[in-house]
Amino acid sequence: MNEPTPAAPERSARVVHAKEYETIYILRSDVDVEAAERVQARVADAVEREQGKLVKVEAWGRRRLAYPIGKQRRGVYVYLKYVGGGGLVAEVERNLKLQDPVVKFLTVQTADEVDLDLVQIDPDETKLGKFELAPEDEKEESREKQLGLIDLGPDAPRSMRHIEEVDEFEPPEDLDLEGKGKPEGPAGPAGGEEI
Repeated sequence: MNEPTPAAPERSARVVHAKEYETIYILRSDVDVEAAERVQARVADAVEREQGKLVKVEAWGRRRLAYPIGKQRRGVYVYLKYVGGGGLVAEVERNLKLQDPVVKFLTVQTADEVDLDLVQIDPDETKLGKFELAPEDEKEESREKQLGLIDLGPDAPRSMRHIEEVDEFEPPEDLDLEGKGKPEGPAGPAGGEEI
């Protein structure tokens, strides 16, 4: 009683699924255009080696950091969006770690199931484009000002002013702070019947 086993269904076209990721990396603020383009070229090569697709690249320019990173107070932000398999993120991050101008990076997964064949890529969005870095116009604050030791003047927030500069509290005229008597109420000097 040998019954023939049913044949496995044929797959005419193999659908490749991947995940979508976004990476933001920060370059030193004194980076030149050539160094920034070398970092971007290395990341693009890593995506291509891992059979991923680079979807979007944006240069966000020089911005102030939330906190100093390696004595840097400002950095050049670059945004990447790409799709690919499991080892892609590890390879991109490994290449970012090897680049001296990169001070920090962060990668997040934005989509779990992406069909690589359906991903639309605009070639203009995958190039770093014109990487313009305006000169740093913001001067560094002195250590005394950062610690609050310098008088910031009347335009500073109240919490930043010295105690002597804070406006004096003026109590209302009918409020008796010395306890010499109760203020008069609507029912006479005692404010009504005593209990």
